[in-house]
Amino acid sequence: MKLPFLRPLLAALLMSAGLAQATAPNDEASVRKNLDTFFGTQAVESVKKTPYGGLYEVVLKSGELIYTDAAVSYLIDGQLIDAKTKRNITQARLNQLQKIDFATLPLDQAIKQVKGNGKRVVASFEDPNCGYCKRLAKDLQGLKDATVYTFLYPILSPDSTEKSRNIWCSKDKAAAWNDWMTGNKTPAAAPAGCDTTAIDKNVALGQKLRVSGTPTIFTADGNRLPGAVPLAQLEQAMTQAAGGKDASK
Repeated sequence: MKLPFLRPLLAALLMSAGLAQATAPNDEASVRKNLDTFFGTQAVESVKKTPYGGLYEVVLKSGELIYTDAAVSYLIDGQLIDAKTKRNITQARLNQLQKIDFATLPLDQAIKQVKGNGKRVVASFEDPNCGYCKRLAKDLQGLKDATVYTFLYPILSPDSTEKSRNIWCSKDKAAAWNDWMTGNKTPAAAPAGCDTTAIDKNVALGQKLRVSGTPTIFTADGNRLPGAVPLAQLEQAMTQAAGGKDASK
């Protein structure tokens, strides 16, 4: 999710170059200081010098990745491509930044479904009213030999929260989820006293992991797949993860 004020500020900076200096210290601390002045807040998570044209990689606390020079005389909001190798440096770095430690996921807060031998493992954050999530749910019906953990992540509307709680409180969570997502069968109302704190914890967890849209999928090696990727692509990523290979490379 882009910072709403980023592009207007970028345009203003490019026009005025207000922070440009004739001689600016060539160090990361100076770059961070000038960026904090530019944004008017401490929006920067990290700054690192790159081997490309004197550019500095800037990771914002929002998760965005931009580039600047030592004097912060301009900002680049786009893709950096290595002309020799044709490798997308920006995307590779984003993949690295967006990886998680899969082992730390609180799987007891997710709906568990085991298909076949369950050897390959995947987790997803999904909203019950998300159209792409429904498409993914239908695709997953054909998934074999996998364990799927679905974190109910209601971020679209109050109705999403209600449906998530009703599904979580169902006697058979997986059946209630699939009935709704693939068959449009509304889940029964949650019984009084049902503990739905897992839903609130999922929302907090998703925000911590910067899950800004649904579905967001994580394979066992921690790689992130945003959106309802085609089943063939998901199969490939899961197989690579199970074999100890990094799907982001």
